Amino acid sequence: MNDSPDLTAFRDALVAERVRLLASLGEPIEGPGQMTYGSQAAAATHVFEQQRDLALRDHERAQLVLVGDALARLADGTFGTCLSCGRQIAPARLEAIPWVALCIDCARMAGK
Repeated sequence: MNDSPDLTAFRDALVAERVRLLASLGEPIEGPGQMTYGSQAAAATHVFEQQRDLALRDHERAQLVLVGDALARLADGTFGTCLSCGRQIAPARLEAIPWVALCIDCARMAGK
């Protein structure tokens, strides 16, 4: 994979994903504000939405780490090599998920 002319395309995709994640993480999550005693359902809905937004933010932070790791592998020449078995990751898999670190077989064994 290291000699592939598509490394620039993978780098561009990873940088674009990093920019998207950083922008998303920079957006504030709205606090509950002042609650009235009129609607417990509305308050519960707001708490649910806030918890959902926090979970999504945690996922985005984890994804940002994966993207950074993939960019580091691009820089050190190991991009496209499975971190578990050392075989090349299928180009179609990298095109679908450029930050992936495992080949499909190792990902299945790891339950990912």
